[in-house]
Amino acid sequence: MQIHSLTETIINMKIEEIITTATATAVKVLYNQDIPQEQLQIQKTKKEFEGHLTLVVFPLLRISRKKPEETAQEIGEWLAANCEAVEKFNVVKGFLNLTISPDSWIYLLNDIHADTRFGLTPPTEQSPLVMIEYSSPNTNKPLHLGHVRNNLLGYSLSRIMQANGYKVVKTNIVNDRGIHICKSMLAWQKWGNGATPESTGKKGDHLIGDFYVAFDKHYKAEVKALEEKGMTKEEAEAASPLMQEAREMLRRWEAGDEEVRSLWRTMNSWVYAGFDETYKRLGVDFDKIYYESQTYLEGKEKVLEGLEKGIMYRKEDNSVWADLTADGLDHKLLLRSDGTSVYMTQDIGTAKLRYQDYPIDKMIYVVGNEQNYHFQVLSLLLDKLGFKWGKDLVHFSYGMVELPEGKMKSREGTVVDADDLMDAMVQNAKEMSAEMGKLQDLPQEEADKISAIIGLGALKYFILKVDPRKNMTFNPKESIDFNGNTGPFIQYTYARIRSVLRKAQETGIDIPGTLPAGTALNTKEEEIVQHIADFPAIVRQAGTDYSPSAIANYCYDLVKEYNQFYHDFSILREEDKQKQLFRLVLSENVAKVIRLGMGLLGIEMPERM
Repeated sequence: MQIHSLTETIINMKIEEIITTATATAVKVLYNQDIPQEQLQIQKTKKEFEGHLTLVVFPLLRISRKKPEETAQEIGEWLAANCEAVEKFNVVKGFLNLTISPDSWIYLLNDIHADTRFGLTPPTEQSPLVMIEYSSPNTNKPLHLGHVRNNLLGYSLSRIMQANGYKVVKTNIVNDRGIHICKSMLAWQKWGNGATPESTGKKGDHLIGDFYVAFDKHYKAEVKALEEKGMTKEEAEAASPLMQEAREMLRRWEAGDEEVRSLWRTMNSWVYAGFDETYKRLGVDFDKIYYESQTYLEGKEKVLEGLEKGIMYRKEDNSVWADLTADGLDHKLLLRSDGTSVYMTQDIGTAKLRYQDYPIDKMIYVVGNEQNYHFQVLSLLLDKLGFKWGKDLVHFSYGMVELPEGKMKSREGTVVDADDLMDAMVQNAKEMSAEMGKLQDLPQEEADKISAIIGLGALKYFILKVDPRKNMTFNPKESIDFNGNTGPFIQYTYARIRSVLRKAQETGIDIPGTLPAGTALNTKEEEIVQHIADFPAIVRQAGTDYSPSAIANYCYDLVKEYNQFYHDFSILREEDKQKQLFRLVLSENVAKVIRLGMGLLGIEMPERM
C-alpha cells in the first residue's frame, strides 16, 4: 500500500510532514491504532549516525507492546516498502534513523526554487493586527546606542511578524513633555545665545542634547555650592534655583503658557528633523507616531473615569492611586497631588488613542528590562479599564547594551551617539575593505555605497544575533570582521554566490526552473537542501519567541554549511552538466534564503564585495 507519489506530494509538503503522515499510517496498519501526528517525535538525525531524520520510538511502545528495537525495525521496514521518500533505514536502540532518497531532495529544492518568497507568509485581510511600539525617544537628547538596539529589535520584530502572516502597525511614542524637556529649554534660554541648527551647523537633536548636558553641569555646580554652605545633598537639590526654574517652566507649560509652548514647539521641531535623519540612515520607520503631549490628558481622563468606577482611589493629599495588592503588586501612583500625570498615566492615554485608531489584536512594547514592573502594572490597569488586549499585552523586554569601556550616561554627555556610531562603522568597513583589497576595482561611488551596506550590516547583525533578553557588549571591531559570526561574513558569502551566478550567465549557462530527478547528490548537498528547507520553521519560531536572534544565527549556520560545500566541490568547473546545474540552483536558493532572512533583520545584501 504505497501512500503517496513523491512527484505529487513533495511539492506541497515538507519531507518531515511526509514522514510524519507515513509513520502515522504505518502505526495504523501495523498495530491497528490511530495516533495523532503531533504525538510523533521526528527530529534531525544526529551527525554521528547515518540518516537524515530520526523517529523516536519509545512513545509508541504502549501501542506496539514490543521492544524498542523490534518496533523501530517493523516501522522502518514498512516505510522503506511504502514511502518513496525513504531510501533506507537503520535502528539504534529506540531510534529509527531514516535516509531520505536523493530524488526527494531534488523535488524539495524545486519547490523552494519556484517560491520567490519561500518561508514568508503574507498577511491577508483576515489576519490579526499586531501593533509594535519601539524607539520611544526623549526630545532632550539624540538617539544613542541603547536606542539603536531598541530600534533594530522593534523593526526586525515587525518584519518577522509580517512574515508570519500578521498585519503590523509600527508605532513610536515620543516623550516630548516633562521636566527633562524643560531642562534643555531653560539651558537654551540661559546660555544658547539664540543658537539654531542652521547657525551652528549641528543636527537639531545634537544641539538640544548639548543644552541638556549644560543644564546638568550647572545644576551640579549649584548643588555643590549649596552643600558647601552646610546643606545636605537632598536639601541642596530641593533648593537649587535652576531646578526650581525648570519646575516652574513645566508648570507654565502644563498651564498652556504660549511663550513656553512656542519655544517648546520650535526646539522639538529641531529634534524631530534630527531624529528623522537618524531613523532613515538606520533603515527603520513607523506607520504612526504618538506624542506624550497629546496623550497625557487622555490618560488623566481615563484615570478619573477609573476613579468614578472605584477602580482607583484618591488619597487625602488629592493624589490618585490604584491598589494592586490583590494582584500581588503594590499601590501605584497615577496622578500627583497637584493633578499632574506620571508615565503610567501617559501610557494609559496612549493605549486609549491607539485602541481608537486601530482594531488591535495584540500589542507589543519593545522596552528595556528595567521597565519590567512598569509593564506588569500597565497590563493590569489596561485590563481593569476595559481594553481587551490589556491582559495579553507583550512586553518585549530586552537587556542593556554597553561598550567594552562600560555603561553610558546621557546627563554627563558620555553616551555613544547613534550617528557617530554609524559613521564609525562605515569608516571601519571602508578601512577593512581597503586592507583586504575587496572594493579596489569598483568606482568610488559604488565602493562607498557598499561600505555603507557593510558597516550598517555589521552593526545590525552584531546586535540582533544576541538573545534580546540578555545584556550585551557591543564591540565595533569584532562586529566588522569578515570571518566568524558577523554581518560582513554573511554578506561576503552572498556576494560570492551572486558572482558565481553572474559568471554562469556570462558563459551561457541557463539555470533551469526545474531540476530533473536522477542526479546523485553528496551528503553535503543533501544537508544544505535540508538546511534551506528549515527556513520556514525558523521564521515561525522567531515569530513565536519574538526572537530576531533565531533568524540571525540560522543565516550564519547556513552560510557556514555553504562555505564548506563551496570549498570542497566545484560548481562552474564541474564537468557533469546535471551536477553543475543542481549546484547552481542550490547556490541560487542559498543566496535567496540568506537575502530573505537578513531582510527580516533589516540588513541589506550587496551584489558584489
